[in-house]
Amino acid sequence: MPVAKGTSLDPARTREAILASATRLLYERGLDGIGVAELCAAVGASKETLYRHFGSKDGLVDAVLAARSERVARWLADAAEAAGPDPAAQLAAVFDALGNWYAEPGFRGCAIVNAATQHHGDPARAVAVRHLDRYLDLLTRIAQQAGAADPSGLARQLLILIEGATVVADHHETGAAAAEYAKHAALALLAAAAPTERTTR
Repeated sequence: MPVAKGTSLDPARTREAILASATRLLYERGLDGIGVAELCAAVGASKETLYRHFGSKDGLVDAVLAARSERVARWLADAAEAAGPDPAAQLAAVFDALGNWYAEPGFRGCAIVNAATQHHGDPARAVAVRHLDRYLDLLTRIAQQAGAADPSGLARQLLILIEGATVVADHHETGAAAAEYAKHAALALLAAAAPTERTTR
């Protein structure tokens, strides 16, 4: 990223600018769709600058995926929290947020899972494991609030619905409607797992 002569450089700002540009490019092109030289030219940084901040292309990929995972997890947690205290409303809000994402013109599936599928090893796979664990943490909390007997097991079922919906939305004409179909299945699972109140006589 060229700067005017005499301008002082802010390392943190430079790093964030590289991350922002690389995040977009790697999502559009995939991990193998762009080499280091082209990546540097596209983000406006020299190889020396990129290596100084990230060590290597793998280091940049790791940073891009980790930052995206944190951002996505926070976004979904915020959507659930904004829905209020009802677990069903929280779960519905998660799938509604996903549906809005699926409808975006540049949607290409989950960047973290895509990367781990391309390179079935670290750093991409390690980031994917942490990313899915973040989903499980949120879904487990919702299942616990609903009073599910096995919150962890229910969370894994819900995670499978999320990941399946994301793949279908990316690769099938169903598109954004995949989130709606998955939401109905998720709410049915949640309702079935919640304890039923029994009146005694």
